[in-house]
Amino acid sequence: MNRKKIQELLTRGESEAVEFKAHFDHSTIETLTAFANTKGGTVIVGTTNTGKIIGIEHGRETIQQWLNQIKSNTSPSLMPDTEIVKVGSKDLVVFVIEEFPIKPISCRGRYLKRIKNSNHQMTIHEISNLHLRSYQTSWDYYTDQQHGIETISLDKVNAFIKMTNRLRPFPLMDDPMTVLKKYELIKGDNITNGCYALFSEGENLQSAIEVGRFSSDTIIRDSVTIRSDLFTEVDSTLAFIHKHLDRSYIITGKKQREERWDYPLEAIREIVVNMIVHRDYLSSSDSVIKIFDGRMEFFNPGGLLEGLSIEKLLSGNYISAIRNKQIASLFKEAGIIEKYGSGIKRVLESVKSYGLPDPLFEEIQNGFRVTVFKTTQKTTQKTTQKTTQKKSTRTQILNSLQENPKLTREELALLTGKSGNTIKEHLKNLKAEGLIERIGSNRDGYWKVNN
Repeated sequence: MNRKKIQELLTRGESEAVEFKAHFDHSTIETLTAFANTKGGTVIVGTTNTGKIIGIEHGRETIQQWLNQIKSNTSPSLMPDTEIVKVGSKDLVVFVIEEFPIKPISCRGRYLKRIKNSNHQMTIHEISNLHLRSYQTSWDYYTDQQHGIETISLDKVNAFIKMTNRLRPFPLMDDPMTVLKKYELIKGDNITNGCYALFSEGENLQSAIEVGRFSSDTIIRDSVTIRSDLFTEVDSTLAFIHKHLDRSYIITGKKQREERWDYPLEAIREIVVNMIVHRDYLSSSDSVIKIFDGRMEFFNPGGLLEGLSIEKLLSGNYISAIRNKQIASLFKEAGIIEKYGSGIKRVLESVKSYGLPDPLFEEIQNGFRVTVFKTTQKTTQKTTQKTTQKKSTRTQILNSLQENPKLTREELALLTGKSGNTIKEHLKNLKAEGLIERIGSNRDGYWKVNN
């Protein structure tokens, strides 16, 4: 690394791949570890954190001693490329480490990763996922230590075979056990995590999906917890959603009238399938679907995989990464998913063609949430009705307080037919707008209504 390159790095400042150190110490080794666990990086020793060159003093064996410390404090051992670069009259030591192929690397038992310009300790969950990705495998390929072959429904395996045979030029003629072995769902005498998730005979608590129809953010009208095999979960989840969607009929002049649901069903199906295929099943959280009057929310444990952002997701400019390779492979074989990485594109196109607002995509609470909105005449009418009711309640409160300024919140609730909390909120808003003010104490005072 030449002086020009060093000056460029110092000018740009610290980043996800560059850090400055005044001296070599344990934090230097931690940064090299974080770089190795992320995308690699460069540590320049002999500079302040603002990039000012102060240089270092070193002897004949100094660099080798530092390398020995790095090697002995990391596992697997790291050996960065090291170079002494003279800038003016000052010597700098530059360590360059590539992303390590087998991760994670620990530094004295601590596992670190690089986020922006600082190091962060990884959670056990992140350590596990990083290990799986390093070996180009996923959770579902590992053997299930809690369930045996007796927990698998061979009838469900036969149903899968029928689904795949509809698409295959040469149908599967094997028995269920042979098919499970061909797809590596059985390894030796053990089933894989994916095998149990896909074909479990009974309930699977690890794959639970909570689905609810809400009248408001806190009031649930109807709900269900789905704990079945993943193929059945697709049908059961969609059946509950369809049950709570409205549909209208459009007269177009054609022989048959056209049917229009609140949302494009193909988009809803795509979101549900993506939830099930890409969920982080190592997380203790459940998938949650909430159906409101004007929107639907889909929350899934597990954020976007490393290197993928919401911006890239929406642009379509990314290479698809699969969190659960075995599950995704069998869903594709069954024709439930068509092509890896094209689901979001189809959702956006479907919603746009339906004339609805763009969905909202968010990373939230170690998970991913998609919100789909509807703009129908019914929604507009309901919103108008709510606004009218709200205005009517305000007018009632103002008129009542003009007639009797000493009315309490409870008395106002009885007069208007609203809850105490609703009256409290209205009074708060009316005070903020200067329409009313409180004279005296809460106990002995009264309300003054302003013009």
